[in-house]
Amino acid sequence: MALTLLGRHNPLASPSEQLKVLAQSGPRLSFEAQLNQAGLYPLHATGITVFQINVGKLCNQTCRHCHVDAGPDRPETMSLETAEQCVRALTKTDIPTVDITGGAPELNPHFRWLVEQVRSLGRHVIDRCNLSVLLLPSQADLAKFLADHRVEIIASLPSYRVGQTDAQRGEGVFEKSIEALRLLNRLGYGRPAGGLTLNLVYNPVGAFLPPKQAAIEAQFKKELRTRHGIEFNRLYTITNMPISRFLEFLLESGNYEQYMTRLANAFNPAAAAGVMCRYTLSVGWDGRLYDCDFNQMLELPLDHGAPSHIQDFDPAQLHNRQIVTRNHCYGCTAGSGSSCGGSVA
Repeated sequence: MALTLLGRHNPLASPSEQLKVLAQSGPRLSFEAQLNQAGLYPLHATGITVFQINVGKLCNQTCRHCHVDAGPDRPETMSLETAEQCVRALTKTDIPTVDITGGAPELNPHFRWLVEQVRSLGRHVIDRCNLSVLLLPSQADLAKFLADHRVEIIASLPSYRVGQTDAQRGEGVFEKSIEALRLLNRLGYGRPAGGLTLNLVYNPVGAFLPPKQAAIEAQFKKELRTRHGIEFNRLYTITNMPISRFLEFLLESGNYEQYMTRLANAFNPAAAAGVMCRYTLSVGWDGRLYDCDFNQMLELPLDHGAPSHIQDFDPAQLHNRQIVTRNHCYGCTAGSGSSCGGSVA
């Protein structure tokens, strides 16, 4: 299937065109058929333990693998009204973890307010940080703010080598990431005595599956400690999802069919049974509800009778909802599986 994806302004880059590509080309079996063979279709939620809030697509970086298509020119930003609706929804539940993502979530003008409100409810907060944002002049006190509120940081670092990191995330990003990690270490992040959690995320630089999580975590810890004196808690491996900029890369490099076949052939029923959408609810910057951040980027909202907007939040209706799936879901179920918390099987 001869296809090209030239960027966000090309019609193929729209969510509907991406879904068309995913449906028309790739695996022999649809994801739903694969689930059915494994006795898992239809897939249902098992409750909500993670409330994930995407506060917008504005970012100070433009990463090649970004499934959000985030960047400095993106205007989509969660309003205070929608953030307030998220907090009100949380008060109706005992959901323990709130996962704040973006873009660079810290660039949302209501990010700190949201963190303060969620922490006042006694919930654990995760900030998905690109590290370089901590060095912006406008964010000079951000790292201390996160430490003061005991926010867990999950930070993307594709490699402990400068060339591979900059190739994926932009020139100079590796050195900024190292500087930011040192800053976090000084504040107590990633160190046993500090009590503040710093986890890293590894995405492959290319059209292949990530290695075993435990093995590459040990390698990262050794290299970052030896070369830069940096400590962290865990490293999560996440499979690159065949959507947005990574889909563009797959199509332009001629790797799309091969990559999708690789994902489908590596389908793991155990990973499928533990996918993050079964225990996560994703809230978009405009308040619409999704099963996961990836569905959010493909504009696949909750379905099958579940509420579609945070203003209609109803825990009873959402607890055991049917999950919306498409062929991109192969990315979360290949090999050891992939989730916002790394491998699942």
